[in-house]
Amino acid sequence: MSNESTVREEIVRLSRSLFERGYSVGTAGNISAAVDDGILMTPTNSSLGFLDPARISKLGRDGRHLSGDKPSKEIFLHHAFYETRPQTGAVVHLHSTFATALSCLTDVDPDDCIPPLTPYVVMRVGQVKLVRYVRPGDEKAGDLIRELKGRYAAVLLANHGPVVTGKDIGSAVYAAEELEETSKLLVLLRGAPTRMLTEENVAELRAVFGAY
Repeated sequence: MSNESTVREEIVRLSRSLFERGYSVGTAGNISAAVDDGILMTPTNSSLGFLDPARISKLGRDGRHLSGDKPSKEIFLHHAFYETRPQTGAVVHLHSTFATALSCLTDVDPDDCIPPLTPYVVMRVGQVKLVRYVRPGDEKAGDLIRELKGRYAAVLLANHGPVVTGKDIGSAVYAAEELEETSKLLVLLRGAPTRMLTEENVAELRAVFGAY
């Protein structure tokens, strides 16, 4: 974890980059990052393109709102990842187009909804679980994440969009971008004969590069 002011600036910088490139629209999406004495989180109804570092919400490790604007209603979702994956340093939840499209399809594998199409999705994202639909901001979202017992660094929320974690804000954002780009490829390739990486390919990548 880094100096809090640095993390605030990084949240603003990377959030703006996501917004400007269309990974987030309007007030969709929310981001959080751990600091030494709590968690920083984008405020409710805020646009990722126009954040003020001083107004970013600060929460205690128990989820209490300490300072800044009111946090995103998805606080329960984020908090559950910090609880169950101690290595989590940041959580990125987007409504990015292609990952959200995959979350709406009925024929994706709920236990592995992003198949190993490229080495980079294996290296940077890992296996992705589809989590059943609950309304945005519902506390049950946190319960569903806790039920996964920390086994997944990324999930797709059914009919809602991706949630990706990382060891810090940069790695979480980059993994979220990789997930969206892989989702785009999967949508573009639907119906075409497609070669996936083999089990041996995936095992080699995990052995060489590890898994978050």
